[in-house]
Amino acid sequence: MAGKARVRLQQWIWRAFIRSALVPLVLVEAALIAIYLFSNASIRDEQTAYLRQTALAELSSSAQLESRVINARLEQVAALTDGYRNLVSEALSGSLNAPEVETAQTDSGVTYSPLDAGGSAFFYSGATPPANQDMSKIRRMATLDSVMRELQRNNPLIASVYFNSWDSYNHIYPWFATHEQYPHDMVIPNYNFYYLADAEHNPSRGVVWTDVYLDPAGQGWMMSAIAPVYRGDFLEGVVGIDVTVDGILSEISRLPVPWDGYAMLVSRDLNIMAMPAPAERDFGLRELTTHSYQEAIRKEIFKPDDFNLARRVETQGLAKVLRQRDSGVQQQMLNGQALLIGWTGVEQTGWRLLTVVDEQSLFARTNEMASHYRRIGMLLIAGLVAFYVVFFAFLWVRARGLTGRLLAPIEGISRMMTDIGAQRWRPEPVHSEITELDGMARHTHEIGLQLEHSQKLNRAAQQRIELVLDSTTESIWEWHVADEEIELRGRFCQRFGLPSGRVGLGVFRARVHPDDRERVLQAEQATLRHASPYSAEFRFADARGVYHWLLSRGRVLEQDPASGEVTLLAGTHVDIDDLKHIESDLRSATREAEAANLAKARFISSMSHELRTPLNAILGFAQLMELDDQERQQSSEYVNEILIASRHLNNLLSDILDWSAIQVDARRVELMPTSVRQIMSESAEMVRLQIKEQGLSFDVQLPDASLTMLADPRRLRQVLLNLLSNAKKYNRPEGWVRLYCEERGDRLRLIVEDGGMGIRAEDQTRLFEPFQRLGRENTSIQGTGIGLSICREYTRAMGGEISLESELGVGTRFWVELPLGEAQATERDARPLVYCLTDDDLLADQVRAVLAEDAQLVPVTSTGSLLEQTTDRPAALVLLDDAALDASSAPTLQRLRQQMAGRALPVLLLAGSLESPLVQELVGACQGLVRKPLDDDELGALVRALLEE
Repeated sequence: MAGKARVRLQQWIWRAFIRSALVPLVLVEAALIAIYLFSNASIRDEQTAYLRQTALAELSSSAQLESRVINARLEQVAALTDGYRNLVSEALSGSLNAPEVETAQTDSGVTYSPLDAGGSAFFYSGATPPANQDMSKIRRMATLDSVMRELQRNNPLIASVYFNSWDSYNHIYPWFATHEQYPHDMVIPNYNFYYLADAEHNPSRGVVWTDVYLDPAGQGWMMSAIAPVYRGDFLEGVVGIDVTVDGILSEISRLPVPWDGYAMLVSRDLNIMAMPAPAERDFGLRELTTHSYQEAIRKEIFKPDDFNLARRVETQGLAKVLRQRDSGVQQQMLNGQALLIGWTGVEQTGWRLLTVVDEQSLFARTNEMASHYRRIGMLLIAGLVAFYVVFFAFLWVRARGLTGRLLAPIEGISRMMTDIGAQRWRPEPVHSEITELDGMARHTHEIGLQLEHSQKLNRAAQQRIELVLDSTTESIWEWHVADEEIELRGRFCQRFGLPSGRVGLGVFRARVHPDDRERVLQAEQATLRHASPYSAEFRFADARGVYHWLLSRGRVLEQDPASGEVTLLAGTHVDIDDLKHIESDLRSATREAEAANLAKARFISSMSHELRTPLNAILGFAQLMELDDQERQQSSEYVNEILIASRHLNNLLSDILDWSAIQVDARRVELMPTSVRQIMSESAEMVRLQIKEQGLSFDVQLPDASLTMLADPRRLRQVLLNLLSNAKKYNRPEGWVRLYCEERGDRLRLIVEDGGMGIRAEDQTRLFEPFQRLGRENTSIQGTGIGLSICREYTRAMGGEISLESELGVGTRFWVELPLGEAQATERDARPLVYCLTDDDLLADQVRAVLAEDAQLVPVTSTGSLLEQTTDRPAALVLLDDAALDASSAPTLQRLRQQMAGRALPVLLLAGSLESPLVQELVGACQGLVRKPLDDDELGALVRALLEE
């Protein structure tokens, strides 16, 4: 009550708080504490910034100093390597003045040092036959044992000293049982500690360093300083000095890094070459200590990908900066820990030395001081809060006195509101000495009068609404969820024989058709559970038991504030019986239409198959007649006309079968990322010769090999072939055809353009209708008029569209638009390879058209070319044209089958006559024979059968 007085009576509240001076105190105290906290934070930030700048400078200086130390050590090893190289060169090229060396030899041809005499070991691999092994080289290198021993003893970084020659000879100190460690067929020039010093990798012939690798000699992870030994321009061998990772680690661990940091070594390829134990913890790695020498002596083993900074997700940013700058400092987060990493290059090798410091330890003292001052600030705030608690308690006691003077008029106004709520619109007014409360009482009295007037208007409006409801089939309902009752109003009650007012929910649901009851219950539960709008269609029984369709819709009006449960819903019932009957009639009509369409398509398919049987017989006899004419060296114009007409009718029946199949069941397509360049190239090659024979120019603009689109390769190829065929057929003499593509956002257009006859604007809308040739039915141009319809169906099935732009007498531009692919498509065709030995371009084009959907044709003109190409790309089937056979054909076929390593290679012979001796020789070695001129159906069926075996 007192709170309401302070909020509403501004004058009284203002006088009370002015006397207590609350606002100035709060502002002053808050300002002082804020100044303290802000100044403390500012000082801390300044100290942190200064310390960071100093730390970065010292960390960078430390990295440079330590890199010079490492560089000096590596320069020393490199200088020793260069000196050792000179001694080896003199020993190999000088006069032989060396004692005999005790050797031993294994059954596999390996020559090795059998005993440890305090010197070095040598190993002559069995890859070099014993007869070719240079024994003088062993004796010459033995003279350098004392030098190798002194190099290894006087430098703690050096693990071993060795010389490898071009003929797989290895001379290494200190001694170990080389014939037990190395493989007996070891080819030393194949290892990085040899080939990195050859002319290709080291044209300057200086000292180079290898990356970290697993030593085949069994000394663990190491790197080598290697230098070539030349005899003139011949690479005699490579000398090397091995430095183990353990040696580098011990060297790095002695380097002084400020703030308890550590140093680690990274190669120029950003592989971690050596790191101490703290680095293993920070980078989540463990320096590799277990070695698979059996694998290392067979192949080169380098450190895993986890040791490469560029391949670790959390260090890719650091790797990018390391590549860009030779030195610097970078902050890096590893395992939730902030690290400062400074680096500089090692001049001798191109490696990078990294110094790493924990940023938390760097700022530990500064953070501790900041926490101390922050605690002081918190104590000040706590004292201020305690003061204001006491102060507000005093104000609360003071407010109680004020409340007593306000309580009486407020209770009177509350009583007036209660009377208005009970529809007593004219309550007794209350008077107060406070102006605001007195005005509130007057306003409350006026509200009662206004509500009385509004109630009268509401009653009149409700009467009009009920009058409208009574004249319609709709009704208003209210569902009282807690009482499980539904209140109905309107003509609905009279029509369906239900009492007006509240009805039990069970009584109402009993009238719902049993088949619809479960659906209605689910809709009700969904509304109660999610407070969503309610909607349901169901059949409802009237007083005579006749069911009528109702549409019931409603919304939530009230919810329980505590639990959120729905307590009241309201809505309407609408009679949709007539609509349901109309819908049922439409559904029946649709089913009848679909059945008629299906019967039509099946009839067309059946008739097409029935016509094809006698047509195949006509075509076969015509081909036999043509073959007889060729043998008699005669030409019959009637036979040619029969063949042309039969093939045209055969194509017509194929198109009709395709169209009827689409009408019965839309063709399913298999969408996949498809190479646009490959599809365009294959389609162009299939029609290029036909376009050339007609005297037309053909321009094909192929895109990049990386461009892909989402399509079915087989159907897309069929669409492009149809468009290119039309561009050829409906062209003019010496005209042109162009095939290219255009990208449009996330879609791609394949465009076939010609400079032919063009199409009138009024005919373009009918172009994609089946059996529509736009008045060219009686011309010499063959066609069925359904090719473009099939193209449109296939394009739509692939999620694309097809259209055209044409101008009469100028030309036509067809385009097919499909989505771009989502992944890189492979350039290699997945279809099996069929090689055709022929020098007849027309025959090759005919075979390519027949096999377009099942295989990829590779024409070759000679047996030598056939052997050469099948070596890299094995054949699934070989076609032999009798016109291209010669005396080498049978031996070539035998060699080709030997290359298949036991796999069966089917061969099909294409022959115009069986009288040729070459044909008779090869018939027994082939799996099938097709007579020329070729029958497309016979060839296609036989090829598919052989490919499926």
